[in-house]
This record gives sequence, structure tokens and C-alpha cells, in this order.
Amino acid sequence: MSETDADQDAGTRDPDSPRARGIAKMQEVYGFSVDPDDIAGPYVDFTVDHLFGAVWTRPELDIRDRRLMTIGVLAALGQSQLVEIQFTSALERGELTEDQVRETVLHLAHYIGWPLSTGVNEVAEKVIARRHKKKKEES
Repeated sequence: MSETDADQDAGTRDPDSPRARGIAKMQEVYGFSVDPDDIAGPYVDFTVDHLFGAVWTRPELDIRDRRLMTIGVLAALGQSQLVEIQFTSALERGELTEDQVRETVLHLAHYIGWPLSTGVNEVAEKVIARRHKKKKEES
């Protein structure tokens, strides 16, 4: 085991390490996480250790605030498939209601434009319909 591997392994066991904080925060934010040791290259290391271990864990903004900003940026970039993940997680965590998801789409439409907001609206309605179907199946 190299020194770097040993440092990373120790980092996942130390609950105060960026790696452990990042994995825990990613799990909290999305309901899933990834193990950077299972994916080649440094990209996932930086995502987990820095983005989730250092940025998303800062106390100045809560998860809902960060999520709404992220939704806005992703919508402006036309990344509807990533907005879908955000809407799903926000609804599952109780950060947004279905009406608030729809209101977010309407608000963003006026800033990002109708062509981009069309994709955002499609994923919002897809997420809401999937939620309703799941609730119906469970009852």
C-alpha cells in the first residue's frame, strides 16, 4: 500500500477527515454516495473530499439553500438530467414541496429562458408523477 493509499484509507476511517465528511454529506444530500477508491482518477476524490467534504459542509448555508442555488445553475446550463436528481432529493428530504418545485421552474423560466426551462419543467413533472405513482403503489 502506498503512502497515498494509506492516507486515503485513514481518511475514510477518521470521521473528521474531508473524505469521511464528504461521503457522509453526499449521502445526506442525495441518499447515495460514491467511494473515490472505486473510481479511477482524481475527479471523484475532489468531488467527495472538497465539494462535499469542505464546501457542502460549511455552516453558513443549509442544504436547501445550496440545493436551490445548484438547481438554478444546472437549469441555466441546460442540465435537466442533473436537475432531476436535485428535485428528487429535495422532495425525498422534505426540503421542497411539489408546489415549490413547480414554483422554482416558473421562477427560473424568467431568468434562464423558456427553451431551457422546458426541460426543467419536464423533469419536475416526471419526478412528481413518479412520486405519485410510488405512493399509489404503496397504498
